Amino acid sequence: MTVELILARNLLSAVELAAFIVDPDGTVVFFNDSAGTLIGRRFEEVGPLDQAEWSSQFGPFDEFGQLMPTDSLPLSVALREGLPANGRFRVRLQEGELVQVDVSALPLVNANGFQGAIVVFWAAEE
Repeated sequence: MTVELILARNLLSAVELAAFIVDPDGTVVFFNDSAGTLIGRRFEEVGPLDQAEWSSQFGPFDEFGQLMPTDSLPLSVALREGLPANGRFRVRLQEGELVQVDVSALPLVNANGFQGAIVVFWAAEE
């Protein structure tokens, strides 16, 4: 794990907003307690998840409950283009309920290039 990912993990541990960190390959390498509360599992119980594992368990889902393609999602844009991005879709919570969330993905970059991304999300006003 790079210094940027370690520092981002320390920061997100103290933030009340649900958030997770991915490495350059899109593997979720950490999510904070706020995200764990929403999805009903702590990171320590789950461990790292690749994009396919995360998506199959938690989403993103469209308004009909169908799993959405990932190529246009904020995280995909941040990973592919190294640019911040945001969007709105549904995620599966601990009770199985689908809830609409707003999501922002922020790339983590240092002098050596792209190091991963931070993704924050919160319940959207419908």
